[in-house]
Amino acid sequence: MRPWILAETNYGHVRDCDYSVAVLPMGATEPHNLHLPYGTDSFEAEAIASRVCEAAWHRGAKVVMLPVIPYGTETNQAQCRLSMNVNPSTLGLMIRDLVESLEGHGVRRLMILNSHGGNDFKPLLRELMGKTRVQLFLCDWFRGLSSDVQKQLFKDPGDHAGATETALAMAYFGDLIARDSEGRMIADEGATASTRFDAVNRGWVSITRPWHLLTTNTGAGNPFEATAEQGHALMKTIVDRLSDFLVQLAESDLDSRFPF
Repeated sequence: MRPWILAETNYGHVRDCDYSVAVLPMGATEPHNLHLPYGTDSFEAEAIASRVCEAAWHRGAKVVMLPVIPYGTETNQAQCRLSMNVNPSTLGLMIRDLVESLEGHGVRRLMILNSHGGNDFKPLLRELMGKTRVQLFLCDWFRGLSSDVQKQLFKDPGDHAGATETALAMAYFGDLIARDSEGRMIADEGATASTRFDAVNRGWVSITRPWHLLTTNTGAGNPFEATAEQGHALMKTIVDRLSDFLVQLAESDLDSRFPF
């Protein structure tokens, strides 16, 4: 039993454990090029959250990892077979209910660990501010937390099923990567199409990209430079940075000036 993972613990332990911080990993169910499994985002969330919570726990922080939510917003992948969509408003209601449960059990610090680019939870944090005693934090691990390290490790980290995600898959769920009879990874190079609008291509104007038009096989970014060693190096940085935060969060008083 790993006491920092709620799904593995029992009532005898949980009843007597004064958890102070919860981590909610958010994944998705969607295709990732031809080589990675549909559960990639959820497997990443599980791998990261479990290791972050373990590191924080061994430093004395009473953290608990909630079960991974394996669905995310997939409206832009509606034409990609068996992308399983949950609308943002529905996800928001689910998280709101979970926050209410945590508050009722006296856990007043929650970090949402998001592993899916299609999820946008910042508006939800703003909506819940002042409506719950639970202090909410959001980490999109693939953005600010690790973007500097990704640029060091990869020539092109990729956007979706590229080098970054492939390296993590190689390191932590490599048995699920599609390979041919000679062991070569089955994938395309993840090329993406440009729109007809220069302002969109330059990032001046944003859209929700229709994935079936943007990509050939749902991959955005070349996966072929990835190695398991890169995945382990990336994970080490993520764990070091996030476990430090969780330890600080667990030790911080929830006074009238929190989080300042």
